Amino acid sequence: MIWRHIASNFLTLLIVILIAVAAAVAWAKHQYTSPGPHAVAACVRVAPGASLNAVSQQLAEQGVVSNAYVFRAGADYAGKSRALKYGSYLMPPGASMEDIVRAITAGGPSTCGTEVVFRIGVRENSVILRDMDAETGEFAEQAKYNPAGEPAPEAIVAAQARPDARLRISVAEGVTSWQVAEGLKQAGFLEGEVADLPEEGSLAPDTYDVEKGADRAEILAEMERRQAAILAAAWEAREPDLPYASAEEALIMASIIEKETGQPEERRVVASVFVNRLRQGMRLETDPTVIYGITEGRGVLDRGIRGSELRRRTAYNTYQIDGLPPTPIANPGRAAIAAALDPEDTDFVFFVADGSGGHAFGRTLEEHNRNVARWREIERQRGEPLSPVQGD
Repeated sequence: MIWRHIASNFLTLLIVILIAVAAAVAWAKHQYTSPGPHAVAACVRVAPGASLNAVSQQLAEQGVVSNAYVFRAGADYAGKSRALKYGSYLMPPGASMEDIVRAITAGGPSTCGTEVVFRIGVRENSVILRDMDAETGEFAEQAKYNPAGEPAPEAIVAAQARPDARLRISVAEGVTSWQVAEGLKQAGFLEGEVADLPEEGSLAPDTYDVEKGADRAEILAEMERRQAAILAAAWEAREPDLPYASAEEALIMASIIEKETGQPEERRVVASVFVNRLRQGMRLETDPTVIYGITEGRGVLDRGIRGSELRRRTAYNTYQIDGLPPTPIANPGRAAIAAALDPEDTDFVFFVADGSGGHAFGRTLEEHNRNVARWREIERQRGEPLSPVQGD
């Protein structure tokens, strides 16, 4: 009887223990997969050679995970405890332990912390150091310089040397292929030569994550692949009966739109003016094409267009030639390409600057002349030289 009683008590205790273990496992699994305790975005840093134990303690101290032991146990159970990839990872508010483990073991470019952005612009290039505030998830500029004529600040040199720094190339809309190639040559964290200049218009203005030592030619090839995909998709979805014989002609038009207006809301209206002109057999008469014929895309024309240049017949002088120029005059962004292939439905065939950064549009020469007169008065008040305008 005594042994039976002992066996019964042991069995009961064993059942209680198993139930407790099962409850603990269920609780831990719930903790591992449920939303985390952090209410704002968090920057999770994994140092080179860091152990899972060190990372779990760091996350618990940051308030990103609720229990360091559960985090370690979950990662170990998932077979990822030895798969940590160093870097800085931006975790959205409420990311679960499971989400965090997945991110820090998948690797890839750092998405928070310190980033160095090499920006290729129309007028100049710049290198910008930005740090993310771990509390707010917002980036703040810490240092900036022009790589063409200034020494790099020590903070940027140090940041570029950090193994977990995020390196990015940002290409502005409207830059030429020559400007992009020259800009990449200035990026000291890249390697390789640019043997052949990409065709004008073939590079997608965008931001590209790169690794230290990345090959410049491969980056250009990625820009070309991205632009080709953007153009193909827009051409497939184009409005019917547009006056383009090919997607390449649409790209030429997009580059003109890109250079004519910096106002997003105007792109499709500007596109409508040029489309209407092509349909009516009118010349495009657009200054950016003339300027491209002068500079060949190698820099900015820091002066007004001369009368002799407007009268000279070149392949890019749309005051003298019919139709489109032979190539794009810059690398247009996605929005300009979309505008070229989905222009606003208007009767406008003229436009001129309105003094506010935008344009005044006209349907008739009489209406256009009134808009031009207003613009001429603005130029006189500003003391600026009179600029050529369509139909003037």
